[in-house]
Amino acid sequence: MARPEQVLLLEPQHELKFRGPFSDVVTTNLKLSNPTDRNVCFKVKTTAPRRYCVRPNSGIIDAGTSINVSVMLQPFEYDPNEKSKHKFMVQSMLAPPDMTDMEGVWKEAKPEELMDSKLRCVFEMPTENEKTVKLFIISFLPNCVAVTTSIIPPKT
Repeated sequence: MARPEQVLLLEPQHELKFRGPFSDVVTTNLKLSNPTDRNVCFKVKTTAPRRYCVRPNSGIIDAGTSINVSVMLQPFEYDPNEKSKHKFMVQSMLAPPDMTDMEGVWKEAKPEELMDSKLRCVFEMPTENEKTVKLFIISFLPNCVAVTTSIIPPKT
């Protein structure tokens, strides 16, 4: 039997874009939406697990709702000549009505119940005229320090 079509809607659908510089953690977001009238279990897998931190990497998306998944690329030495072969897979299945143990559900899942979507990773460096300046404003209040980040686009 063929695998069922993915019920979750992914945004973006096909690729995760990471914009450098890559000397710090770079985060991109993946929105998972459940348009069905059933709860859906999901998990996010990658071909490069040491290079990324994914939060949440699994869970349940209630019927008619969506969640944002943060995908954090760990710092690395960027080589513009090296093409990224990293990929992500969002695996999902309809949640059983009597579900109590998420791990058990995945272990007992039949292959024909599993759905998946694949995304490739794209690394981009900002061009010279796209570079932005980060401005850190530190304000001191009694008993705390607040740090605010603003991005100031270049003058054109």
